[in-house]
Amino acid sequence: MAVGDPSGWPTLNFLLLAVAVSFLGSALSIDEVRTHLLMKEKMMRLGGQLVLNTQEEQANEKLMAIKIAEMTKAMKTLVFPPSMHFFRAKRLIEKSQVFNILRMMPKGAALHLHDFGIVSMDWLVKNVTYRPHCHICFTPRGTVQFKFADPTPATLMTEDCSKWILLEDYRKQVQNVTEFDNSLLRNFTLTTQDPEVTYLDQNVVWAKFETIFFTISGLVHYAPVFRDYILRSLEEFYKDNVLYLEVRAMLQPVYELNGEIHDKDWSVKTYKDVAQMFVQTHPEFIGIKIIYSDHRSKDVSLIKESIRTAMDLRTKFPNMVAGFDLVGHEDTGHSLFDYKEALMIPVKQGVKLPYFFHAGETDWHGTSIDKNLLDAVILNTTRIGHGFALSKHPAIRAFSQKKDIPIEVCPISNQVLKLVSDLRNHPVATLMAIGQPMVISSDDPAVFGARGLSYDFYEAFMGIGGMKADLRTLKQLAMNSIRYSVLSEDKKTALMETWEKRWKKFIADVVTQ
Repeated sequence: MAVGDPSGWPTLNFLLLAVAVSFLGSALSIDEVRTHLLMKEKMMRLGGQLVLNTQEEQANEKLMAIKIAEMTKAMKTLVFPPSMHFFRAKRLIEKSQVFNILRMMPKGAALHLHDFGIVSMDWLVKNVTYRPHCHICFTPRGTVQFKFADPTPATLMTEDCSKWILLEDYRKQVQNVTEFDNSLLRNFTLTTQDPEVTYLDQNVVWAKFETIFFTISGLVHYAPVFRDYILRSLEEFYKDNVLYLEVRAMLQPVYELNGEIHDKDWSVKTYKDVAQMFVQTHPEFIGIKIIYSDHRSKDVSLIKESIRTAMDLRTKFPNMVAGFDLVGHEDTGHSLFDYKEALMIPVKQGVKLPYFFHAGETDWHGTSIDKNLLDAVILNTTRIGHGFALSKHPAIRAFSQKKDIPIEVCPISNQVLKLVSDLRNHPVATLMAIGQPMVISSDDPAVFGARGLSYDFYEAFMGIGGMKADLRTLKQLAMNSIRYSVLSEDKKTALMETWEKRWKKFIADVVTQ
């Protein structure tokens, strides 16, 4: 019986008791008992049962020497990036040798991403807002909106706008274009010099977080930008050694310059076409899949429509649409139980619609929000988005481990959105120590001022994993991202073969460089 299996806990407890009794009633030394228990813990933790080959052992020795040196220094100076807010820590992370090794590492797949939070916002400001026919307007709330149009559109009474101004003309009027562009960037991200003061609580940061997507919607839903955004996202993640993406997408209407509106089918087909084009020039890249999503603030009747839409999209695009999820602030949105009537539609109709529920992205224990974890596993979710509260639910945790349901861990997102301030205290540290199935992802890296997956891997490896997380942990996380993807078995095999080839090169580079 495997120690990591929940059903193995009684056996493990018996063994530990036997060891303790044996120590008390025999001549066993305290060092022998200590060594035995430490070995037990090593085998239980994520990746603990992996056997490294000779070259991997050499790479691990080198990596851990660097890691231990950085952490030992941090223990003296008390300057440790995972204990700091990411906005303050980012520059320190980029100076870390461990981080630069992780950037080299092939990470497999990114399984928890949101459609328009994954491309560097610098690109939106410096590329997209400089395109012809881009207009801007200013709202009474101090935010901005964008629209591509020719000629300049009239301002409707229903619009929360001053008036539409051609951005090219507006830039000619401002005294400092660089400062103006920086102000746009501040509207596109959560980054700030003093995050603890700017965002006093979760409601404040979530309000700004969701406003960002409304702000950039006029840019990213313009058809030429929509295509380019998808391509750019593939490029940025591929550059960060990620070979496959699964993206939560709400598939809002996409518009053309002449006012034509495209439907959801068009958007999914565009994702497919752009990915196929990218694969032609990057043959190691596997592709992208969409998890169609809707907002958990909507009433049940609208979610019923979304479920039917998801079923229809799965039928039309079985190789592109992976399933369905609900997004938005879990604390203020509807619970999964509220939506049970809608979420049971596929089962009642005999249709398979995989779910990928956000659940447990909360600090509130014992509430209806907290019970989303329970309902997610009851509804047979394929993976659990975040699962931040899972360690508070031993029965659900054990059930999810037995059913091999992984959690999608997004460390920087959890910190920036104020679930945890010091990532050493992230509850996933406990789950990692007992081998809970999990993957690392980055949620909305562009909104947080990050890029790709490397920053989140650093936070997980250094902060959540602590001194004991080593190359085995990293290897297991990368392989998990392939194992728990929704790729077909032949695609998983192909991706694993490509990843293993890149992994061998990475190991050789760590050993020799």
